Amino acid sequence: MTGHTGHAGRRRQVLEAVQRAAEPVGVSEIAAQLGIHPNTARFHLDGLVGAGIVERFPGTPSGPGRPRVVYRPRPGLARGGLRRYQELADILLSRIAATSEHPTAEATDIGREWGAALVARPVPARRVGPAEAAIRLVRMLADLDFAPDEATGGPGVPERVRLRHCPFRELAEQHRDLVCPLHLGLMQGALTALRAPLAVTALQPFTDDTTCVAQLAPAGRPQPGVVSPPSGASTSPV
Repeated sequence: MTGHTGHAGRRRQVLEAVQRAAEPVGVSEIAAQLGIHPNTARFHLDGLVGAGIVERFPGTPSGPGRPRVVYRPRPGLARGGLRRYQELADILLSRIAATSEHPTAEATDIGREWGAALVARPVPARRVGPAEAAIRLVRMLADLDFAPDEATGGPGVPERVRLRHCPFRELAEQHRDLVCPLHLGLMQGALTALRAPLAVTALQPFTDDTTCVAQLAPAGRPQPGVVSPPSGASTSPV
């Protein structure tokens, strides 16, 4: 499994550390708790301040000199409040399933639009090779908490990416026919936006209790979509 912690994942860790603290905390406490450099902690804390999620202010003076800067969640955004995001997502997915003539295709298209929006498109004259495309795909999946391994396969063109975690597991358990195609479309849309000579041709869900496998091939190959797990495999989504 890759040891890479994505930018979004690290920022979420910093936010959660601030939210867990019983009192306002400084950069050094966050850095020590997460095992990161103080400059990295400060960068993410300042980003959270800029987003209006965390507030920054001078701490209580403990002696001569300027008081240290501390951080706390912005009032009104405390984590203790009740959240119903999963229920909202369940309602929206149920609506798509009930009203769309082609719900699986629609979910895949939604995923493609999402994936295209998440990657930085190369300038028109720049060519992205298959190896670089696979690296950028893995990075995007890591940022979304899919816990991907590095892409593996034959020389030249990577053949597969194993995904060790599904951040949408509870929804996938109820709406596998929508969530898995959406995830497939997410990866396809990202590679299309990169204009890469590489495509995700299929997604094989739950090859075991914790793993999905994305199959890669040169762009232009047939794309079977979401395929059934092998005989005897787990029937629970990642």
